[in-house]
Amino acid sequence: MYISRLIEPIIQQNLFKGDAIVVYGARQVGKTTLVNKIIEDNSKLDCKYLNCDEGDIRKLLTEAETSDGLKRIIGDSKLVVIDEAQRIRNIGLKIKLLVDNFPDQQVIATGSSSFELANEIKEPLTGRSREFWLYPLSSSEIFKKGQNLEFSRNIENMLIYGTYPLVHFASSNEEKKIQIEKIVSNYLYKDVLKFQNLKSAEIVRKLLEALALQIGNEVSYNELSSLLGISKQTVENYVGILEKAFVIFKITPYSKNLRKEVGKLRKIYFYDLGVRNTLIDSLKPLSLRNDVGAMWENFVVGEKKKESNFVGNLKKLYFWRTYDGQEVNLVEEREGKLFGFEIKWSKTIKKSPKAWKDNYPDASWEVINKDNYFV
Repeated sequence: MYISRLIEPIIQQNLFKGDAIVVYGARQVGKTTLVNKIIEDNSKLDCKYLNCDEGDIRKLLTEAETSDGLKRIIGDSKLVVIDEAQRIRNIGLKIKLLVDNFPDQQVIATGSSSFELANEIKEPLTGRSREFWLYPLSSSEIFKKGQNLEFSRNIENMLIYGTYPLVHFASSNEEKKIQIEKIVSNYLYKDVLKFQNLKSAEIVRKLLEALALQIGNEVSYNELSSLLGISKQTVENYVGILEKAFVIFKITPYSKNLRKEVGKLRKIYFYDLGVRNTLIDSLKPLSLRNDVGAMWENFVVGEKKKESNFVGNLKKLYFWRTYDGQEVNLVEEREGKLFGFEIKWSKTIKKSPKAWKDNYPDASWEVINKDNYFV
């Protein structure tokens, strides 16, 4: 079963505009399925799919150093997809040659490791590419407007096992468990450990476990440094790499430099809760957990992060807290306006923090819970 991805029509609208299309995303989020759907939707065109996991394709593209050599590979195909493009040496320069010399042919490149592909692509393709990001399935992709009952019936599974496509389509909870554990063990560290010759899988694992236990809380690099026995700078570097590998993302405090606002720490969330729960070896049902509130907060913030991506990252996400403990879990800034959200699993009647209302009188504030989230 194919679930339409929300960036699909956006990519379609950007085809044949004179730029290469680059789609970043973690392994197993559905990049290949997405580009094959785009090929299918453009079946009237001559399309070519090049899978760089295939040794012969990789050899052909690696050895092609000139526009003539690349032309012999792509022929007259109007739409050319280069899947897992980060496996090709100098791929950015090669795509630049294609864009510059064959402007009537559209190139789409996908890459699992954004840091590697971006380093190869950013400079050569400056002004010649349009970038998109694909994440695990969002609730707005899985459920359509009005499917409130379906959402409420499935939210527990999404919180526990996450929404990677292979996990979502698994026929049983046992199969979901097998699939998410396979993703974590086979793919999670692959891109991370090869970046800058990182050797310590154990440190990466311990860091991820520590972050998994802190979702919803402010994270101190100094505390992580002491816990793991590594420098603060190393912690910061590893967190940056894990972000670029689409494992985690962070949000920072919103502040207008008011004296009582917290402005130094950050919160770190996981793009997929199944990954987070597998890291701490806890795929227990919600009734047996004491971290449901933190998981729900991660889920809602993660959905907002994906939603922001769908509209070209026009929304900026923050959290807000004062030193005396007043807080707003999520602050969304868009078009110069502030929207505050308190994220609670249960129906909790709560008033807007006084300091928030006093200092940002034009900002909105509302509670998001499991009952009103998908209404």
